[in-house]
Amino acid sequence: MTKQSPPKPPILLQYLGLATQMVAALLIAVYGGFWLDKKLALSVPVFAWLLPLLILIGMLVKVIRDTSNK
Repeated sequence: MTKQSPPKPPILLQYLGLATQMVAALLIAVYGGFWLDKKLALSVPVFAWLLPLLILIGMLVKVIRDTSNK
């Protein structure tokens, strides 16, 4: 008997899950950035720009790794 790998979910569901993760991560990063800027009393919203940018870079790396041919 050969073991069968579990079926992969349809591609639409994979991308829907990825988009949901991206939106949630960006919302948390923006909120955390504004909170951190307010806590540190910065006049320029540095962390409100920096945290979402880092999240976007990380998510793009994840997308490239997930969609690359292995």
